[in-house]
Amino acid sequence: MNITFPDGSSRSYEAGTTAYQVAQSISPRLAAEVLSATINGELSDLRTPLSVDATVKFHKFDEAEGKHAFWHSSAHLMAAALQQLYPDIKFGTGPALENGFYYDVDLPKPITEAELEQVEKKMLELARQSQTFDRKEVSKQDALDFFNQKGEIYKCELIGDLQDGTISTYTNGAFTDLCKGPHIMDTSQIKAIKLTAIAGAYWRNNDQNKMLTRIYGITFPKQSLLEDYLKLLEEAKRRDHRKIGKEMELFAFSEKVGAGLPLWLPKGTALRLRLQDFLQKVQKQYGYEQVMTPHIGQKELYVTSGHYAKYGADSFKPIQTPNEGEEFLLKPMNCPHHCEIYKTKPRSYKDLPLRLAEFGTVYRYEQSGELHGLTRVRGFTQDDAHLFCTPDQIKDEFKKVIDIILYIFKLLDFKDFTAQISLRDKSNETKYIGSDENWEKAESAIIEATQEKGMATTIEYGEAAFYGPKLDFMVKDAIGRKWQLGTIQVDYNLPERFELDYISSDDRRLRPVMIHRAPFGSMERFVAVLIEHTAGRFPLWLTPDQVVVLSISEKYNNYAKKVANVLNNCEIRTIIDERNEKIGKKIRDNEMQHIPYLLIVGEKEEAENTVAVRRQGVGDKGTMSIDDFAKLVQAEVAATLNG
Repeated sequence: MNITFPDGSSRSYEAGTTAYQVAQSISPRLAAEVLSATINGELSDLRTPLSVDATVKFHKFDEAEGKHAFWHSSAHLMAAALQQLYPDIKFGTGPALENGFYYDVDLPKPITEAELEQVEKKMLELARQSQTFDRKEVSKQDALDFFNQKGEIYKCELIGDLQDGTISTYTNGAFTDLCKGPHIMDTSQIKAIKLTAIAGAYWRNNDQNKMLTRIYGITFPKQSLLEDYLKLLEEAKRRDHRKIGKEMELFAFSEKVGAGLPLWLPKGTALRLRLQDFLQKVQKQYGYEQVMTPHIGQKELYVTSGHYAKYGADSFKPIQTPNEGEEFLLKPMNCPHHCEIYKTKPRSYKDLPLRLAEFGTVYRYEQSGELHGLTRVRGFTQDDAHLFCTPDQIKDEFKKVIDIILYIFKLLDFKDFTAQISLRDKSNETKYIGSDENWEKAESAIIEATQEKGMATTIEYGEAAFYGPKLDFMVKDAIGRKWQLGTIQVDYNLPERFELDYISSDDRRLRPVMIHRAPFGSMERFVAVLIEHTAGRFPLWLTPDQVVVLSISEKYNNYAKKVANVLNNCEIRTIIDERNEKIGKKIRDNEMQHIPYLLIVGEKEEAENTVAVRRQGVGDKGTMSIDDFAKLVQAEVAATLNG
């Protein structure tokens, strides 16, 4: 049989040769480093025997596929350790994550943070035994018999949902799990272990089920990689948007208002409105029109759009009115409302493209255990827009949206990002609405538009929206974490569902195509990412307070007020620190507030009508007149916004 590699080269091997043996034949060093392989497009174990001609790509730890196999195997290793330490334990599921893994377990008694160290030691002990991960194909009945005998009620429930002939188990040491794989060769490759957190999680994410214990962890093939990761965690804690948001008085949460419903404080509101105003100005240049829609809609609106079927279980319960049978929902998406705006009058091809934009607040009932600061909330505002266009306008409109998103990323210093084309899951197309023909046209439009823009892209199957494919922008922040921010989606289906039409140049009634786009994604999530990316040191044009005037003593408070008045009249956001504190403390306290410019004034400055300038993160910049300082700030803001 012939094996073809990513560089186009090929070699011949005897049938039955494993992927690992192929790696060994290329280089012993390669064989020592690879963790999994993609064989004919399917992620597989290295133990997989090859029997026919195939394409093979190997994955090391520095690739997502390699990490997935490594951390999935680590979840099994942790389960094996837990099984030895807590014999009465029952197992739920234990997947790999983007960073590490977790396992949901049913323990006879709660486990404490202190006990995690014991589990880590046991994992290292088992890892050194070089336990192999042995795969076995089993019938549904045999799987049920095996896990029933062990009292694994959660595994048996999962097996009940599987089809006979598709079931496999993996065994490492004394632990056997229901699993598709893939896994690494053996546990000896796992050299460094850290269990990071304990949380609660309802079985199968259903709050009617039992609460299980979720144990998170991460592992590495080298101790040095773990040490680097722990330093990264410390930096992430320092940048946590919840901590910085509280220190800078940007937002808050209230139990009485409700979990996952943020309260924007004056400074946070001002920051958010500046972002909104900035995007509205950009959109105006591209021909967008602003609209506003209600926070609720009749249930039938979302039944028509398909959102009720998709999000109904994750939405707040319907609102019953005094009229019998009348139900409203808090809106889960803005697009159905925009479709109804489109229908308010007849449209001609001359009216298209029609670009409707709204900062629209939507609501989803996220599980309480999944809420996290501003990144996962129950009420959030999307910088939403829907473009209604003819089929031959799609690519040009799509490319213009790409231009807007790239401009935003440049302005806010998001330099490291990838563009991900999210397509349908080829193996399960039942979870999407619309015809194959329309899906193929939409997918082709996105691929062609990105090619014409010369963008490097990746393709992810199964990540499309239920009504259409999309282009997602995956941004890495200052410490290397990946966030999904801007998104653009092509949709042939909602215009069909809402029976939208326009009169063509030859007087026919045709369906428009919709483009959904949100450069920020949601205001809440975007602000959270921006806080953590900048560690609270926002760009000068955006930051809530640009300047603080610090008087050396109370004698100079009146001069400090004069300086602040001049700067505020120049539209430079300036506050005063009039406290009767030593100047060193004032400087430290205001630097904690991440205010870019600190102006220190005393006897000399008052006499000369000047200010002593200190720049956050830079230090002293000398003394200058108030007017010269105002020009400095204005020039810095203009240089940033004008690119």
